[in-house]
Amino acid sequence: MTHHLGRTTWTDHWKPIRRPLLVVPVGACEQHGPHLPLDTDLRIATVLADGLARKFDEGELLVTPPLTITASGEHASFPGTLSIGTEVFEQVIIELVRSADWSAGVVLVNGHGGNRLAIERAVRVLHAEQRKVLAWWPRVPDGDAHAGDTETSMMLAIAPDLVRMHRAEAGNTEPLAHLADELLAGGVRAVSRNGVLGDPRRATASHGKSLLTLLAIDLVAAVDEWWD
Repeated sequence: MTHHLGRTTWTDHWKPIRRPLLVVPVGACEQHGPHLPLDTDLRIATVLADGLARKFDEGELLVTPPLTITASGEHASFPGTLSIGTEVFEQVIIELVRSADWSAGVVLVNGHGGNRLAIERAVRVLHAEQRKVLAWWPRVPDGDAHAGDTETSMMLAIAPDLVRMHRAEAGNTEPLAHLADELLAGGVRAVSRNGVLGDPRRATASHGKSLLTLLAIDLVAAVDEWWD
């Protein structure tokens, strides 16, 4: 047996004893400052999705191929960023979940906050259609917004070889609420020249492991409550 949908065949899902729940890692391809890779959000979402599947019996939860390029328009002024926009991504989520009617439902494990509007809109449509879908977002108390201590610590725990700590530098450390209007109007470049919202220089792998453990517990609890 496997925890990954892509490694199964269609006959594995023909009249099963119990239909599987699908877990979709939702990432992005966007700038994460001068020190983190463009696929940071995807890597974090994938680790959490894989960890979730392992908490259940084999075959109960299957991790799908991830969504890798999503809605990252707020980072468009930084080279390397790719985006399909909010409206298109909303339709991607709607059609993806509609196509999964053979499953027990879909869990969206989100790694990119910029997808929130598209996913919230999509989920409202899908719920109105009586489809079973859960959108989960990581919540880190007192965490910074983008490419700071929070994400850098998690990446040091996940893929330290991809973190360029010698390039790490502080960005705008103002609370996100104070930057919201300017960020909405001009994107991340308008509030941070280096694309960082926070200070990654104090990041550590041990802190990252602690954060990932807390998020994994929250994700399992959310799915348990929703799927029960």
